[in-house]
Amino acid sequence: MAVDAAAHGNASRGGPASGTAARRGGAGATLLRLLNSGWFRPVLFLVVLTVLWDLSVRIFAIPPYLIPKPGDVALALAADWDQLLAASVPTTLATLGGFALSVLFGIPIAMLIAGSKTVESYVYPLLVFSQSIPKVAIAPLFVVWFGFGLLPKVISAFLLAFFPIVVSAVQGFKSVDGDMMDLAKSMKATRLQTFRMVSLPHALPAIFAGLKVSITLAVVGAVVGEFVGANSGIGFVLQRSIGNFELPLMFAALVVLALIGVVLFWVIDVIERLAIPWHASQRHNYIPTS
Repeated sequence: MAVDAAAHGNASRGGPASGTAARRGGAGATLLRLLNSGWFRPVLFLVVLTVLWDLSVRIFAIPPYLIPKPGDVALALAADWDQLLAASVPTTLATLGGFALSVLFGIPIAMLIAGSKTVESYVYPLLVFSQSIPKVAIAPLFVVWFGFGLLPKVISAFLLAFFPIVVSAVQGFKSVDGDMMDLAKSMKATRLQTFRMVSLPHALPAIFAGLKVSITLAVVGAVVGEFVGANSGIGFVLQRSIGNFELPLMFAALVVLALIGVVLFWVIDVIERLAIPWHASQRHNYIPTS
């Protein structure tokens, strides 16, 4: 009884037993927060895919000139990092240029389409028709017309990034609540005030959804432009490494290209959180935990 009382006294005074339990509870809470973090699950899934990739190459004895091992790709990434980093600069510039043009032209055209049935009947079918034309087929024309500089890559990125913004923005502007528009008219709001306080806020969630798709397609468009005519950029590195059968370098370039897309997507996501914190998709209790 005396021993039990002493143990109980030590536990109540924060003795070794309670300290161990507190440390375990703190470690468990930290692990739970880590598992529920937004970046941990994708990283864990990427690690699992990399392990499966390595095991598949080893088990099926796939030759390195077909699929290299992840370790070889990592070595190529480390050895040629300076080259890949320098090549990523023109690709990123072309991506941002094409994306900026798509925003500059896409959102006003979407406003015209959503606001006028006549404009929609003339313009919208042509936009849909233009998307059925392979950009790889017409990209060489940009080289003929504009040379081997940055402009052909920007135009190629623009053509791929333009359509998603238009479609999403049209959907956003058309989904504005009619009662809100009637309320703005009853309060004698001007067209600019109605657009700023009613139409644009209600359309922003759909617009940002299109921007996220657009920025990733702009990366693809920039690489397509570099494939057909360039002496720099990630697309040029990919083309040269494929021609020389340098598969680890090619995969390393793909990794850098994916990182560019992820970073740009993340930037758009951060801007969205700052621009529309009131939307349901940005609320913390909306994020699934399972």
